[in-house]
Amino acid sequence: MASYEIEIDREKCTGAGVCVVLAAGTFDVGDDAKAYVVDPEGDALDVIRQAVEACPNRALQLKG
Repeated sequence: MASYEIEIDREKCTGAGVCVVLAAGTFDVGDDAKAYVVDPEGDALDVIRQAVEACPNRALQLKG
């Protein structure tokens, strides 16, 4: 079980998909064009952190 939590602010998310490009094992974009977490441990933590930091709308947060 992950020792961190990934939060997505769905109001800020515009579905740019940067998170999916960088961490496809963790994120995907749904039919509503918003990112969601597929598997919080789908990628290495440093890869997830990079995806969170790269979000152009700052819609992602890594807590814990």
